[in-house]
Amino acid sequence: MWFGCVIAGSFLLNACSISPNSIITKPNTAKPEAAQMQPAKNGSIFVASAYRPMFEDRRPRFVGDILTINIVENTTAAKTGANKTSKAGSVKSSITSFFGSPVPRAAFETASDSSFDDKANSDASNKFNGTVGVTVVEVLANGNLVVSGEKQIAFDKGTEFVRFSGVVNPDSVTQGNVVPSNRVADARIEYRSNTQIDTAQIVSILSRFFFSFIPL
Repeated sequence: MWFGCVIAGSFLLNACSISPNSIITKPNTAKPEAAQMQPAKNGSIFVASAYRPMFEDRRPRFVGDILTINIVENTTAAKTGANKTSKAGSVKSSITSFFGSPVPRAAFETASDSSFDDKANSDASNKFNGTVGVTVVEVLANGNLVVSGEKQIAFDKGTEFVRFSGVVNPDSVTQGNVVPSNRVADARIEYRSNTQIDTAQIVSILSRFFFSFIPL
């Protein structure tokens, strides 16, 4: 009977999927603002409506412009703790008489010794490399750019999400409009997936659950 319950539970959970919660609160993209059209003014040398600086670069600086974030994150943390205590004690006593009657000299001696030694080590290491395109969603008063973007990669039974948001200093933009992630302030980087739960994993979990109630 328990096997039938396992199979039924697997069919019920087979279509379930995990929807990851995003840490990105800002919009993932923004459309560029409509440019204000100036009336054409004819001149013999200078035409204001067709003006464009000769040495102007194409670095993003307006809402809707696109940058490429080069994600190069590598963090390592380690923690070690130790605790050691010890305690020792002894008791000695002797009896020379019992209810007024002399008794042979008797002595009692007890000793105790206890110690406690505890050590703990914890290590964590994370490495994340990749690229994601982002859009300027806001231009701050000091010229810094608030950027946000998302990349989705769909596989057979699920989708992987790469999301990024942060504040970029225009001076940090390199050739090709690329910015390394370690030069972005208030950076939020996430890599999540939305995949269906594997049937074999469900059966394994339910089997262990039902076997815990069945004496062997």
